[in-house]
Amino acid sequence: MSTLSNNQAMTMAGLNLIQQALTIYDSDLRLVLSNERFRQMFALPDWVVAPGADFAATIRYLTERGEYGAVDDVDAFVKERVDLARAFEAHYLERQMGNGRWISVEGSPLPNGGWVAVYTDITGSKRQEELLRTRSETLSDQLLTRAEELASTNRELEATVTALEEAKRQLTAMEARTRLTTEMMPAHIAHVSAEKVYTFSNRRVSSVMPGSMADPVGHHACEVLGPQPYSVISPHLERGFAGKPSVFEFNHEPSSRRIRVALTPDGSTGGVYILSMDITEETQTRATLQQTRRRELAAQMVSGLAHDFSNLLTIVLGSQSRLLGFDLPPKADALVGATITAARRGGDLLNRIADMTGLRDLHPLPTRLSSFLTEFQTLAETTLPEGVSLEITQTNKPYGLTLMLDAGSLRDSLLNLILNARDACNGTGKIALTVTLVQNTWIDFIVSDTGPGFSEHALAKVFDPFFTTKGDNGSGLGLAMVYDMAKLSGGRVQARNGPVGAEVSLRLPLRLAPAPVAPGLALLVEDNPLIRTDVREMLIAQGHTVIEATSTEEALLLAQDLPDIALVLSDISLEGEATGIDLLERLGENRPPSFLMTSLPETDPLFQRAVLLAPVVRKPFTAETLNSYLGSDIPS
Repeated sequence: MSTLSNNQAMTMAGLNLIQQALTIYDSDLRLVLSNERFRQMFALPDWVVAPGADFAATIRYLTERGEYGAVDDVDAFVKERVDLARAFEAHYLERQMGNGRWISVEGSPLPNGGWVAVYTDITGSKRQEELLRTRSETLSDQLLTRAEELASTNRELEATVTALEEAKRQLTAMEARTRLTTEMMPAHIAHVSAEKVYTFSNRRVSSVMPGSMADPVGHHACEVLGPQPYSVISPHLERGFAGKPSVFEFNHEPSSRRIRVALTPDGSTGGVYILSMDITEETQTRATLQQTRRRELAAQMVSGLAHDFSNLLTIVLGSQSRLLGFDLPPKADALVGATITAARRGGDLLNRIADMTGLRDLHPLPTRLSSFLTEFQTLAETTLPEGVSLEITQTNKPYGLTLMLDAGSLRDSLLNLILNARDACNGTGKIALTVTLVQNTWIDFIVSDTGPGFSEHALAKVFDPFFTTKGDNGSGLGLAMVYDMAKLSGGRVQARNGPVGAEVSLRLPLRLAPAPVAPGLALLVEDNPLIRTDVREMLIAQGHTVIEATSTEEALLLAQDLPDIALVLSDISLEGEATGIDLLERLGENRPPSFLMTSLPETDPLFQRAVLLAPVVRKPFTAETLNSYLGSDIPS
């Protein structure tokens, strides 16, 4: 017998031992529970005391049996009793049964509907009262009546107090559940009075907006949030106090996070309910998708033009080449050569446009930042003249980190910035590359030079395609490609004038690479047998012992039976309805190091869910790529 069943049996046995009869009816006046004393006191048949018995049918049975004496209209009497019961009001009454015995009936409503009634045999008490009334000639009838009224009132008051205590208990439990729910949500939930003072808040404000007051209740919003966030939120609060709801986003400068805030007016108090969420990762993903869509649209527009223009250039080059074979005047050879050079330059420009607008995806891999910067300095210095130096420095100690980066795209972008700085220095000057962490959310690569800086016109158009200050020597695509790479990564790039010359800041999301996975028992989940074989051989070559599954359900069973699993590598799309994402979620936060594989595009909703859960290895991949994800061979 289960603990619950045992407790129920013990409770019922205890109720059967008490001297009072007890019944509990629900809000539909159906019997929920009665004890054995109830059956004995009224000599009732089984159907009356069975759970679910109708209250009206029970009253009709007792009336027809003569329990209430002579009743002329049985239907009206039953209806009266049922209406009284449906009022669900605390009551106490005494009546004499058909067998001459007296009982008291004390009823109390239940908080969720229905009522509980207790029946007590008071025959002995009644006899004593009659004896006392007969012997006590000095006790006035008025005093006795008042005493009885007081006793009745006390009983009603006791029933009401009991009901209030039960209601208080349920309200306390409900408040505790509500508080737990608000604490579990990954958002800041609060209420602010019309004076902008916090009257309620869960404990998430400092995690959503770092630097905020941890316990804001009783404090003014400016004191809780700080100057910059308060200056943004305050106008929206004023509109909320005026009864206008709003949803807005803003950059939380103290933490460099993106925050979404929803304000809902509280019509009863004049205050405002606040819901705040950290949407930094969502914003990074959104920026990536927007840039991808822009590039796709640009590619569609450019491809047709580039095709026709390429054909025209081909004709021009062919015609000019044939002209060189003719006997031309002396000056004509120079003109033909210049035309050929211009046409070839136009072809190179078309290729660069195709590179910028083509469907090129970023493929971040675990990259040691220190090795990357060391090799980049060697590469960049070969492009600089003797009079221009390059210095790479760090703040907040990022060098020791291993990050998820597309090293090739980052290298090309930084090299573009270095070359622009070199040209600005005009043969003599200094270039600095400063790498710094920002609030453990971003990593900044800041390239500055000692040149003349940007003009106002250049600052307004610096990232526009084809804009250049180098005349015929520049294509105007270098910084546009840097902008494209930053947006695809979910970051941003900004240009400004520094203390001396120009300064360009490339900000990327800080995504730490997973810790290296030591050789151990690996769970490989893949429904394609050929791919499963290839990946198994890659894992074995790294020293892992491999067990295999083809579905989420099969993998979960293996994980339950084998607690020593050191690595989970799963495809996103598997046999059955459950995905590899479902597998990692069901394994929970204490799962071993886990990675997902897929050939889905980055715009697919499943891919977007996956990258928030675990590192994603794009198919097809080589053993070297898998080694870099698992930490066995991290490239620079």
